[in-house]
Amino acid sequence: MAVNLVEDVVVINTRKMKKLILILIFFIPVVLFSQDDEKEFKKRVLENVEVELLSSFYTQDGDNASITGGIGSENLQDVAGNISIAIPLNDDDIFTLNGTISAYTSASSSNLNPFYKQGSSNNDDDDDDDDDKAAARSGASSGQGNSGQTIGTPWSASSGASKQDVWASGTIGYSHSSDSRNTTFDTHLSFSNEFDYTSFGAGAGLSKQFNQKNTEIGLKANIYVDFWRPQYPTEIKTFIKNNGNLNADFFNGVDILDQNGLAIDKQSANAWNPTTSYYINNNGRNTYSASLSFSQILSKNIQISFFSDFVLQKGQLANPMQRVYFADKANFYIGKASDIPNYTNRKNQGVFQLADAYEQLPESRLKIPVGTRLHFYINEYLVFKTYYRYYRDDWSLQSHTIDVELPIKISQKFTLYPNYRYYTQTAAKYFAPYEQHISSEKFYTSDFDLSQYNANQIGIGIKYTDVFTKKKIWKFGLKNMSLDYNYYKRNTGLYANIVSLGAKFIIE
Repeated sequence: MAVNLVEDVVVINTRKMKKLILILIFFIPVVLFSQDDEKEFKKRVLENVEVELLSSFYTQDGDNASITGGIGSENLQDVAGNISIAIPLNDDDIFTLNGTISAYTSASSSNLNPFYKQGSSNNDDDDDDDDDKAAARSGASSGQGNSGQTIGTPWSASSGASKQDVWASGTIGYSHSSDSRNTTFDTHLSFSNEFDYTSFGAGAGLSKQFNQKNTEIGLKANIYVDFWRPQYPTEIKTFIKNNGNLNADFFNGVDILDQNGLAIDKQSANAWNPTTSYYINNNGRNTYSASLSFSQILSKNIQISFFSDFVLQKGQLANPMQRVYFADKANFYIGKASDIPNYTNRKNQGVFQLADAYEQLPESRLKIPVGTRLHFYINEYLVFKTYYRYYRDDWSLQSHTIDVELPIKISQKFTLYPNYRYYTQTAAKYFAPYEQHISSEKFYTSDFDLSQYNANQIGIGIKYTDVFTKKKIWKFGLKNMSLDYNYYKRNTGLYANIVSLGAKFIIE
């Protein structure tokens, strides 16, 4: 759900990486704090408890759903809420809590099981992990006592359990500033969970200011350990469970059609037979990252910064939910023969193609982005902010991001900030659209997040700021409030609208 998802890694010695990160977390702060012996007047880093609330609504649509093999509806709606609480422990230390809940409805993920009996409901049960129940939901578990034809389509949402889900995450953090406020150390632990994965994370950061606070260097390191609960397309999952028996579970009593719309002999040697007819044997994925940043005030009007990241991912990087179709394999369908000629467009509302395979990708990926920011203070009413990032990885994907924001102070307390973002990327070497892979390939995906595309995003926001927090709600003083809208569009056809509302309060 998010837009522009690009991930993963090259195999290296992970024990050495873990040792390096532990050194960064535990030893570098000791050295730098011991060297920070400047004694200045000490002001509290944070005077009061601060609470920040953020809510957002996101909606998208497009024609290249990855779960249905690179074609199909990408319709999705997401409502999210976030709360961040910063608590001063003393003059130097801050404890933070952050929690996010995101509830979404997705036409694409609902089509893990797209099949249902025409004229009946296909959401009688909410357990997609039980094939027998899924079969009953489709009205095809026994082939008896049911009326209507079993159909499906990649162009509308099924109403199975995977149509909607809740993603939740939480982070606890701690930061310490030196007496001179020139050195800051922070660390955090995180947790997130969704229906098909759970993630644990830990990280630390260190920043050092010098040259009369005109120069700053920052270093961060993070580790994320993820555990998959793999989900599979219903037809592949049923095939594996029943050792290729095409007359068992939801296949029982259901015709499988060839490209000409004719029912096949399910026991023939040429019947539908997916390439990936097995479960994945690696349910883990680890991510290691290290970041370096440098910021310099060039004059009273100009600040520039540079940053670079090193991200290494290892483990199960392919998503078995995502179907793939091969150009050199025969096509097989369940549903209405009359809709087969219109399979790749929205006119098709009655037939679904059985997957040839699910996504296969390497178990390592190395990602290296580098970038720069430039802020130019024009006058008290106008600031010009720019951002550029170059990214590449060992999957042959490269990208460029350019972002421009123009905050305009329209009054003492209100700021308007129009913004524009341009993004372009090449395709990963393992990507090909629907039915353009061949079955002899070792790795393959039809996920358009890994395709070649350009994207434009334009938005506008307005922010209210009151540094004296004169507006109060009970014991909460309103420090700022913001409202943002952004429109996003790819040249592949995907488009999205994002609205967010945020507010920060001080507890006095």
